[in-house]
Amino acid sequence: MIQSIDITSEAAARQVLAVQLPAYRVEAELIGSDDIPPLKDTAADLMACGEIFYGYYSDGALAGAISYKKDGSVVDIHRMIVHPAFFRRGIAQALLGFVLQRETEAAKFIVATGADNAPARALYAKNGFKLLEEREVAPGLALSFFEKKR
Repeated sequence: MIQSIDITSEAAARQVLAVQLPAYRVEAELIGSDDIPPLKDTAADLMACGEIFYGYYSDGALAGAISYKKDGSVVDIHRMIVHPAFFRRGIAQALLGFVLQRETEAAKFIVATGADNAPARALYAKNGFKLLEEREVAPGLALSFFEKKR
């Protein structure tokens, strides 16, 4: 079940962090770099981030979440996280599909992921996102930038 998360609540931010940290540790292994800003987030950082959050719950437990910001008709996806215990169950697909359907007035969706994160790249490609560019953003850390236009 997908539900809105009030990320300004400390309890909710801690729940999200408990999913985010292990999820991004897996990405860090995939891309060969632990210089990923979400690995340094605290509950206070999440509470102040200004992003819209939705969570995927399995038997009452937060299994994954997506967050984004809106700027006019552009939806900028900031986080797509699934706890490793819930990998390969279609949770990221469900969350992405939910946002794509929910944000009916968006003309464009944008997202970035680690260039070596094959599962994330495949998810976005499967959902009609086009690769715009790959760019090294720090020594040894390259990101892939995607967009999907309506």
